[in-house]
Amino acid sequence: MSRPDPQTGPSSGPYSGPSSGPSSGAAAAPRVSVVIPHLNHAAALRRCLDALAAQRGAPPFEAIVVDNGSREPPAAVVADFPFARLLAEATPGPGPARSTGARRARGDILAFLDADCLAGPDWLATLAAWLDAHPAVGVIGGDVAIAAADPGRLTPVEAYESVWGYRMQLYVARDGYTATCNMAVRRAVFDAVGDFAGIGVAEDMDWGRRATAAGIGMAYVPAMRIATPARDSFAELARKWDRHIGHDFSAVRGLRGRLRWGARAGALAVSPLAELPRLARTERLSGAAARIRAFGCLARIRLYRARRMLGLLLRGSAGDLAGRWRQT
Repeated sequence: MSRPDPQTGPSSGPYSGPSSGPSSGAAAAPRVSVVIPHLNHAAALRRCLDALAAQRGAPPFEAIVVDNGSREPPAAVVADFPFARLLAEATPGPGPARSTGARRARGDILAFLDADCLAGPDWLATLAAWLDAHPAVGVIGGDVAIAAADPGRLTPVEAYESVWGYRMQLYVARDGYTATCNMAVRRAVFDAVGDFAGIGVAEDMDWGRRATAAGIGMAYVPAMRIATPARDSFAELARKWDRHIGHDFSAVRGLRGRLRWGARAGALAVSPLAELPRLARTERLSGAAARIRAFGCLARIRLYRARRMLGLLLRGSAGDLAGRWRQT
């Protein structure tokens, strides 16, 4: 299947699956359902819902918060927002939580946010208008910026993630998926592709590649903007990559696959040098100090990933990586 143009998108014909969404008799029914998985982030969730409440020119919408086993479910937070409702999903992982929210949604567009994400003021209006104007596209992803704790002095992880943390245009154009922290899909497309996978895999990558394999058009929409905090520490960043590495290694088969895996690990270890031109050109960082911190974190995480990959190749199993990712 041909890839979409990363800026404007369509790569296939209009989706012809079954129609879905609210009935024509429900005048107050939402056009967009925003699904937000939640786990022990009540303060961040309040900021997320505040940003949705401040949307400009938004179509009718609802927010569905799906708690995934918090020590204290965020009922008090959700109750402060008339457009929001709270569900629960006991199966661990953001994938099952998102699936539960999507199945209970009433909108004909499903939009996905993480609980610590802040939608830009035109986020809902942009994604709905873009999908209306591009009927051949069933899945869209938008830009993700890092909301730094102190914009004047980024931490190494903040600086790194500002450049390499959310390369959404690349994910869509090259890899056939978009991250679920900023994604919108037509309801009929979700029904056709099915639920997100569980905690053992990278559920956004898995779901997106199933959609791509089904011939569903996917596009990157840069005006569909959100902001998210960087991960709190290098250990948290490493847990993210543990999950992705485990997902990818589970697909390795035979001697040829293992040789390719080893070659990828070796290339990854030396790859930071090839990123220096990107680092010099990026507009997402200001000043030499932030660029130096970004490069240091880049080199450290890619060496970590290479070691992990080689460890799995020599003696490991991918199964325990998912459990470490769940730890907070």
